[in-house]
Amino acid sequence: MDNGITLVDISCQSPREQAFWQTVVLPRAAIEAEVERLASIARPANGRRAASVNHPMNTGPVPCFAPGIDVVIMVLKPGEETTPDLRNSSRVDICIRGTGVVKTGNKEFRVEKYDVWNTPSMQPQVVRNDGQDLMVRLSYSNAPLLERLEVHYVNENPQIAGQSDEGRELAANQRRAREASKPIPIGSDGAQMLGYEWLVDIDTIDSKALHWPWKEVEPHLGNVYSMDLGYTGRHLYVLYNPATERRIGTSPSFFATIAKLPPGKVDKPHRHTSAAINYIMWGHGKSAVNGQKIEWQEGDLHFSAPGWSIHNHASREQGFMALTIQDHPLHIANESLLWQETMKSPILKLGTDYGIQTNLATVAE
Repeated sequence: MDNGITLVDISCQSPREQAFWQTVVLPRAAIEAEVERLASIARPANGRRAASVNHPMNTGPVPCFAPGIDVVIMVLKPGEETTPDLRNSSRVDICIRGTGVVKTGNKEFRVEKYDVWNTPSMQPQVVRNDGQDLMVRLSYSNAPLLERLEVHYVNENPQIAGQSDEGRELAANQRRAREASKPIPIGSDGAQMLGYEWLVDIDTIDSKALHWPWKEVEPHLGNVYSMDLGYTGRHLYVLYNPATERRIGTSPSFFATIAKLPPGKVDKPHRHTSAAINYIMWGHGKSAVNGQKIEWQEGDLHFSAPGWSIHNHASREQGFMALTIQDHPLHIANESLLWQETMKSPILKLGTDYGIQTNLATVAE
C-alpha cells in the first residue's frame, strides 16, 4: 500500500545553506498609522484590536517578524478590555503608549509607557485601558514556533484558569509518584534508566507573571549609558525572570534587554544563533547586517540580527535606547546557542563552554 512515505538518501549530501532573513525596519510612521487604523475599526468580539508584523520572507503558517517570533501591535480604546485567552505560548509585552491594567492569573498590576511584563504559558490574561488615551503595546511570543510544530494550543473561552494555589499546595503535600520508581544506574558515567513516573511527575518551577515598571528601571540605565566607550560588553540590563534560571530569560523563550548606548559607541561585528528584534525607545543609530547597512530612529522596530548573521550596531550623536527581544533562552534549552563575540573569537556554545569575559572590572575602577 502506497502511504506516501519516501526514503531519501542523504549519504553524500552537504549541509543545507541557511537562508538568513534580511534585516528590515518597520518605521515609526507605519506603526502609528496602523495604530490609528486599528482604533478606527469596530471592536472585535475578543476585544483584541491587533496587527501582526510580518517579515517579507515569511512563508507561514502564521505571520511573524523573525522565524519563531511574532510581534503583535495591540490597541485598546479608553474603557475597553480584552477577553481572557489561554495559550501554551508565552509572551513578553511592552506598553508604548497610554496606560492600562493587566490581570494575569491571580495577579493584577497597572502599566504605563515603557513598562514591560511577561505572561507565562497557560495563564489567562486580561488587559484594560484605564486612561483617556489609546493604550498601545507590542506583544512578542513564541506562537509562530509552536504553530510550525502544530502544537499551539489556544482557548479563547477558558473556563478553568489552571491549577489553583490551593491545588498546588495540596499536590505539594502529596507523596510523589516518582518515589516508587527508583533510578537504575547504567555504566559509570552517570547514565540511568527511569520509570514512567519520572516523565509525568517533573520537578516544578513557579512561573510567575512579573512586571518591570519603567519608573523603577529607567534610573538604573544611567549606569550603562555613562560607561567608558572602551567597555567590551553591551551597555544593557536583562529583565530577568528567576523561573528561567541559568537560561537568563524574561520568559522561557526570550530575554528582554534594555540598552542605553552613549554617543559614538560602535559594537564589533559579532554573531549568534539567536534572532534579535530591537524597538528603538529613544535616539537613533545604524547597523550593518550581513553587509547590508540600515539606519533606524526612535519609534522604529528593527529586525536586527537574523540568526548567525554577522552584524553590529552603532549609536549616533546622542546615543540610543532600545528594548531587544532575543530567543536566547530557547537556544540554551536546546543546547544550540552558538556565540562568536568578535569575528576573531572562537565559536562558543554558551551554557556548556566557558563564557565570554569582558573588561567590566577594569572600566569600573
